[in-house]
Amino acid sequence: MCGAGIAGLTVAGQLAERGWEVVLLEAAPERRTQGYMIDFFGPGYDAAEKMGILERLRELRYPISEARFVRPNGRSQAIDYELVAANEGGKLMSLMRQDLEQTLFDVLPESVELRLGSAVVAVEDRTDYVTAVLADGSRISGDIVVAADGIHSAVRHDLFGDSAAFDRQLGMHTCAYTFDSPRLHAKLGDALVSTDELDRMVGLYGLRDGKVALFAAHRVDDTVLPADTRAAIRSAYAGMGDDVAEALEKCPEPDKIYYDQVAQIELPVWSRGRVVFAGDACQAVSLLAGQGASLAIAGGLLLAEKISSDRELSASFAEYEEEWMPVVADKQAAGRRAANGFLPHTVFQFWKRRAGLALLTAPVIGKFVTSTITGTKTFR
Repeated sequence: MCGAGIAGLTVAGQLAERGWEVVLLEAAPERRTQGYMIDFFGPGYDAAEKMGILERLRELRYPISEARFVRPNGRSQAIDYELVAANEGGKLMSLMRQDLEQTLFDVLPESVELRLGSAVVAVEDRTDYVTAVLADGSRISGDIVVAADGIHSAVRHDLFGDSAAFDRQLGMHTCAYTFDSPRLHAKLGDALVSTDELDRMVGLYGLRDGKVALFAAHRVDDTVLPADTRAAIRSAYAGMGDDVAEALEKCPEPDKIYYDQVAQIELPVWSRGRVVFAGDACQAVSLLAGQGASLAIAGGLLLAEKISSDRELSASFAEYEEEWMPVVADKQAAGRRAANGFLPHTVFQFWKRRAGLALLTAPVIGKFVTSTITGTKTFR
């Protein structure tokens, strides 16, 4: 296994529970703590219940009362989260991404060997085994390699070449970090408050440890990541009011910031020989689709089940692709449809987004709007 994110932890844990000897390789020297609030729903919700972690996630969820969009003139538009959850049949909860990852780590069987600071840079596929080549020159061989090394997958690049061929950029950058502000924490309460402007947004919400979390996104002409992420953040979100100004002033050092492109990965095949891909390495839907973590867990569980079946590996991988690719493709299409609603680029898109948000609270129409935004294909 390479990659100890949500997908990697899911596959590693589920394979170990089914009797596999698992070595989990993670490039980062320590487990990551950066992240942002996610709406956890969809196929991952049912997968979490099947894996026995749903009750723990319910304990960790944040009881968000509303999402409030504040305009520059001070007027606002709010969405009642309970109504949105009702549109999902009650199967929706707000979680910090790192809390979900920590839960998966906590239930990881002791037999899983986790190696931090171990970046896989290449794989060598043989007839009877496959070898992962690490950045330090060391090698480790096994029956299969599961590449769950994220949207910038080194394994994908090694096997399929230029990553740009599979990388659909959506023209945005996103970031997240936490900071101390007793004033803002008290002001926010249990609401998620976002700015309401063209081409950029900043969301602020209070955490249970007393900190305030920022999540932001903005359109860019050049999707190349900046050398100085803190400077880029302060430049992109300047002039958005006193609360955002305080958040920018308290922006931490770059190694404490989550910053990345908003992109989707469209890989035509998810396996080659004894190597198979999972999570964002093959199925990134982008934050616009809102189900990346959910799909990572559900897809990871499905992959582990297929690998542990009595079929040949090639047949197991083929079934995994056949069943899961259509679900991911549907969510990716939903994410692209949501792009202009998430970050309106014109005044028309701006008002269309406001009208759509208003419709979410309508009993029947709300369910239709929700399904349009999130995608319609489900996995059983």
